Amino acid sequence: MMGLTATLPALETLKPNKNWAKLPLFNRKNWSRLRFGDIVENVTERVEPSTAVEAIYVGLDDLDSGSLHIRRWGKGSDVIGTKLGFRKGDVIFGRRRAYQRKLAVAEVDGICSAHAMVARAKPKVVLPEFLPFLMMSEKFMNRAVDISVGSLSPTINWTTLKLEEFDLPPLDQQRRIAEILWAVDEVVCEWRKMEEATNAYAQNVADEVFRKQESEHHELATVACETITVGIVVKPASYYTDAKSGVPTLRSLNVFPNRYDLSELVYLSQAGNDKHKKSQLRKGDVIVVRTGRPGDAAVVTDEIAGMNLIDLILVRPKPHLLPEYLVSFLNSAFGRRKITRGSAGTAQQHFNVGEFERLQLPVPKLKEQTKAVEQFQELEQSSATCKAHAAAVVALQKSLLEEMLK
Repeated sequence: MMGLTATLPALETLKPNKNWAKLPLFNRKNWSRLRFGDIVENVTERVEPSTAVEAIYVGLDDLDSGSLHIRRWGKGSDVIGTKLGFRKGDVIFGRRRAYQRKLAVAEVDGICSAHAMVARAKPKVVLPEFLPFLMMSEKFMNRAVDISVGSLSPTINWTTLKLEEFDLPPLDQQRRIAEILWAVDEVVCEWRKMEEATNAYAQNVADEVFRKQESEHHELATVACETITVGIVVKPASYYTDAKSGVPTLRSLNVFPNRYDLSELVYLSQAGNDKHKKSQLRKGDVIVVRTGRPGDAAVVTDEIAGMNLIDLILVRPKPHLLPEYLVSFLNSAFGRRKITRGSAGTAQQHFNVGEFERLQLPVPKLKEQTKAVEQFQELEQSSATCKAHAAAVVALQKSLLEEMLK
């Protein structure tokens, strides 16, 4: 027997078990191939929201892709039209646009969108704890997408899904697999809770910093910025061209708090370039979304310097205002409250340039700005670390799931 102080073998010397397929968790000797309709009941209980005004309501938008947990919900009094009833332990599956991979386990009774499918395990065949992982598997999701019908909103029909066949382990093996996968899921949840707590703390810190400097508030246009302008607004499509001859240009879908998504750029023609000069980006500029998500802001980096803008606000801070400090203010809850007061529109919020120029911003000395930015960035890095750990554990869970159920 190895003593407690014995030296453990180095990881690189460990070799995989050649007989891994015979291990209890992976041995498929007694597995059965069954139709989905033989292991799951499709719950079709119809509920009128008027009879369940206090019940929780789960719409498809409340389900997060790849997560088994419902983190958002409304109430029956918020919606109209016939809904589906579900019970604690049921699986709510987004049968419309199944490629979004939305399903979650109900932790309480309630009602959900009629565009969902409520699946209830038949416990003599499949454990309720195991069913969500079967439905998260690649094989199930791929089949769900393949059998969906319709072009704009492809939807799964139960009459088709119930005939699909899946390999199922015996109940004792289902229990062991479920215990492992739920344990991994618990770790994911803990990292996500830590990320949320870090974000909440960061917002509190920002609130405290900006509120403390209330007496130092100044209008952006008069004190803090050299330039505040807007990218091309009128018929920008008339300037569109291809990537070879055009200037890459950002839209609101490319700009998020402290980051950019450059996967869907458009390109503007060089013709009439004088019209574009006012919104040509320089490193250190600040870009602000003004429609849809007013206030989302990021600093221009080397990567996007030279690009242009469509219907976004461009801010060029004066030397006594750090661009990172301005962005931290705009993305903070404190700044958003001020932005919201200057926004217009109901269906889609819009922030006009005039209101933005009058936005009151605390502008302390550069030393204090630097200190605040360093504090914000440290907290942002902590949040990113939590997010990365959660993603790594999700990848592990997916790997285990596919290895166990492939």
